[in-house]
Amino acid sequence: MRLWSLHPKYLDAKGLVALWREALLARKVLENKTRGYKHHPQLARFYASGDPLKFINLFLHEVYNEACLRGYTFDKTKVDIPPQPQSGFIAEFITVTDGQLQYEFGFLQHKLLKRDIKKYNENRALTADIAVNPVFKVVPGGIAEWEKVKILPDMDGAV
Repeated sequence: MRLWSLHPKYLDAKGLVALWREALLARKVLENKTRGYKHHPQLARFYASGDPLKFINLFLHEVYNEACLRGYTFDKTKVDIPPQPQSGFIAEFITVTDGQLQYEFGFLQHKLLKRDIKKYNENRALTADIAVNPVFKVVPGGIAEWEKVKILPDMDGAV
């Protein structure tokens, strides 16, 4: 299970579909509708939020929005899509460290280098800060304790 902190716009088609499926599974876990995955490290920050269902639904909402922008037809009836905040932004956040974000971006680039070179190059051309799924707020720090570090890529995805 990989619940990317990165904004879903960085994902290729395969990654976006996988994120949707995995976030739906995460929601079932958070609702206690599965036996497995209850202690999956990717869920730690949702449990720690104090309102894990609210935040997984907000997370899914952003994935759904990205899918719609790309013309995909994800089934929004599979999740409780929260209403859009009137102000256009989420007032509460789960924190993610800048080190975690850098790790995830590099890890994604490593994956994209193998499966979608066009998306890899599109991401590589970024000049601004890496955007996050809006349920997260970036704070200073290293790679999260819950992360299972597999590679230590640089920003371009090289190992």
